[in-house]
Amino acid sequence: MGWIIVVALALAIWLLLWRFGRVPRLSYELIGAALLLGLAGYAWQGHPGQIGSPVQARADTANIDPKLIEQRKAMMGQFGTEAQWLDTADTYGRLGSTRAAVTVMRGAVHAYPKSADLWVGLGNALVAHGDGMISPAAQYAFQKAAQLSPEHPGPPFFMGLALAQSGQLDKAETLWSELLAQTPADAPWRADLEAKLGMLRAQMGVVSPTLAQPQGE
Repeated sequence: MGWIIVVALALAIWLLLWRFGRVPRLSYELIGAALLLGLAGYAWQGHPGQIGSPVQARADTANIDPKLIEQRKAMMGQFGTEAQWLDTADTYGRLGSTRAAVTVMRGAVHAYPKSADLWVGLGNALVAHGDGMISPAAQYAFQKAAQLSPEHPGPPFFMGLALAQSGQLDKAETLWSELLAQTPADAPWRADLEAKLGMLRAQMGVVSPTLAQPQGE
């Protein structure tokens, strides 16, 4: 079947050039030689009888953990323009399209450069696109968010998470310890922070000290 298609295409090209090509008559011999050369090359290297094997497209990365999305919403809200940008990036992340999520968040911080929430979102998107590893660009995004809003729990929490995933346990422990000391007792993310900090310390082989008293007690 493959040979029939190739020969048919060669004849079709010849007829089209002869009928509509408006080439000099002397060029027909060169064209014919080129077509014959192409057929000879196909006969030498072509495998028309070989079964096709389509290549599977590679996904960007693994999907983003839905629990982290819920944690982000607890710290940064679920409504408003900023939340819409973050939700869009999260949607791409859940589908594994982390490159698209990064593109969305870059557009977001370009449109709203003074939003700490969006800079945190960009940092998270960059970490997800880097298979959980923190890059200089992601670190810059978290630090930028912290500069814009020093009291915001998002930058130290998510930067600490990225550092822990990247093996920088000491830095993550320092960030989370400081954040825990500043976290109110009724903060919806406090229990998760305590759990993560406890597991981190256990991984480090450090005896966990008495948890810091929450603000307001």
